Parts: sequence; C-alpha cells; structure tokens
Amino acid sequence: MRFVTFEYKGQQSIGLLNDDQTRVIDLASVLNEKGSTINIPSTLLEAIDLGETFIDEVTSSFQWLEKRNIEDYSFYLKDPELRLLAPIPRPSKNIFCVGKNYAAHAIEMGSAADIPEHLLMFTKAPTTVIGTEETVFNHAHITSQLDYEGEIAVIIGKKGTAIKEEEAYDYIFGYTLLNDITARDLQKKHKQFFLGKSLDTTCPMGPWITHSSLVKDSVLKIETKVNGELRQKGSIDQMIFSIPTILSVISQGMTLEPGDIIATGTPSGVGSGFSPPKYLKSGDEIEIRVDELGVLTNTIQ
Repeated sequence: MRFVTFEYKGQQSIGLLNDDQTRVIDLASVLNEKGSTINIPSTLLEAIDLGETFIDEVTSSFQWLEKRNIEDYSFYLKDPELRLLAPIPRPSKNIFCVGKNYAAHAIEMGSAADIPEHLLMFTKAPTTVIGTEETVFNHAHITSQLDYEGEIAVIIGKKGTAIKEEEAYDYIFGYTLLNDITARDLQKKHKQFFLGKSLDTTCPMGPWITHSSLVKDSVLKIETKVNGELRQKGSIDQMIFSIPTILSVISQGMTLEPGDIIATGTPSGVGSGFSPPKYLKSGDEIEIRVDELGVLTNTIQ
C-alpha cells in the first residue's frame, strides 16, 4: 500500500496508488461507498493514528474494489487537475533528523574525527514541508550556500517509549523520501543546525508513504541527482546507526507518536563536499530516488 495526500480540483483528500502506480484511488469515496466500519479520516495523520484498524479497513476496501470498476473511484495520476502534496503536509511537530549517519558524509563535512560515536540529532520546523514537483525558495537574501541532502524518512505508526531495537520495526507505519535542504552558511554562522535547516520550503517530502509491509527485508538504496548528474548513492546498510537503533535511542526518554517523521541521514555527495562546492542555484532540479519509495523531484526558484 502506498498512501498519498492529493488535491483534485482544489479539494484535498487522501488516497492510495493502484498496483501499477498509474491511478490514485480516492480513499474516502471507496470507504463511503463500501460502508466503512471506522470514522473516515480526512488526513494521513488521522489515518495513521487509527493504527491496524485503518490498515484492516483499507485491505478489505481493496478486496471490495477488485469486483468493481476502479476508474469510478480513482483519478489518473497524470491528470493535470490532480496534484500530489506532501503525504503529511503539516506535521504535528518538528521533523526528527539524524546527522552524519553515513561515515563518508561525515568525512566530507570535516574529517574521520567527525564520525559520531553517538546519535547526532537536530530538527526541522513543520513549515519547511512541501511536496514533490513543488518549488523550493532560493532564499537568496539570506543564503548563498543552499545545499541538498537526499534521505529516507521513517513514519512512526504507534506510540512508543523506551522501544527495544528488536521491536522497533513494529512501530513503523511506513517510509518516504525527504530532501533535507540546508543553508550551509547559516548553519555555520549560528553554530547549530536549526535555522539553517528550517527555511520555508526546505523539506520536500514524498511522493507518498510506502507501507512497511512492502519494504520488509529490503535494503533500500538511494540516489540523488541534480540536473541529471548523479551526486549521491548509498543504502541503508551503510548507516552508522541503523533504523532500529535510531528509534530506540530517541525513545529512551521521549515518546514517539503516530505520524512522527524521522529522517535517517544522507550519504556522501552533498554540494558542500565538492571542491569547489556545488551549491544549488535557481533553476536546478533535484531528483531523489529509492525504487521502493518512488521519486521526489523539486526545482529551485
């Protein structure tokens, strides 16, 4: 199951992609027609909060839809009047971000001495979030060093505190792509990450949330291209801190809640890692791809 938030003719709704990823199924329409046993959620945050009850309802809805004409309950993905939004357009809290979680990236940002011994965390404000195909502001009035960071993000599916590593995957609803766009000069100037990471539109996310059942046992591989040039290439088995470790460490003294978003870090190849640096400029197109999670594409204003 791949969950989307979409806008069609000005109306925002949540939906599912069909198996060949050509159509967006209007979930509310299906649940209304079928006769839902739950209160129909209007956002993916509400849906995720329903837990397994929601997944069970969606599964039965798919079975119900198999005996009907899918076109009566869906839209063509390439319909010009349909627009995919960020799966969670307005997160309920700041986005959790893991820094320097790939050794080669830590080295390109400093030296081998910068490889962390413990989890390095920062956050991005909810106002940073935009969807695929949306424009990223260049913020040229305050930064000349805008950079990209292609990442895999985890979406939490149920509340958890002091999560054990061996149980961590039970708390994951799904995965999406995220571009942790960063103003390097602001990051350096303010001696911390928050301002340089939280400019408006600097957290493209999407194009959808792939449910955890579709990526079980997958070694997710990520690539980032800028104007067609391959800049980043990595996989989750290269992470210093694994996804179960990340969830466990964060939750030891902090409650993770349904809909929380955790960006797991970026591989080497960011713009500031080149000599000379390759910072983003107006008109640049950034494409982040993980086969199981789709393609996230954005252009700099």
